[in-house]
Amino acid sequence: MMRVTKSLRTAAGFATALFVLSPVLARAEAIEEQLDCKSSGHTFISALLAGGEIQSKPMRVESNSINAFRPAHGVKLTAYDYKVFVVLGYQKDDPIFAQGKGTPIANSAYGVVVTGPPDDVRDRVHQAGSNAIVHEITPVTTAVLCKSE
Repeated sequence: MMRVTKSLRTAAGFATALFVLSPVLARAEAIEEQLDCKSSGHTFISALLAGGEIQSKPMRVESNSINAFRPAHGVKLTAYDYKVFVVLGYQKDDPIFAQGKGTPIANSAYGVVVTGPPDDVRDRVHQAGSNAIVHEITPVTTAVLCKSE
């Protein structure tokens, strides 16, 4: 009986420590300021790579050359108060990005995919003064994309 009680106390101690430390272990980063469409795909993605906020290799490369990066383990990115689950980027002739098999979307493009309804995300993007393209992927996932020729 004493052994069980000691194990429960130890487990409770670890659970409490994890609960207290969880805000420290998982960084939260708001990145909507960078979605002002005044930058480039290279600048946007390289800053996130340098800060360790996204994984270094894209999880997917679309035929239009958009590279999709996952947030790094333990990093919680947000944009306009919505959770970012994919970061998008491309820059022509830039070694950071893999080339797709089709025609590139633009010379430079960057953005995010968030969990949020498109109309609400669109309102927040416009309130922030960004002219980013807001595109519904599903009723609860939305892409926010900046691009330039």
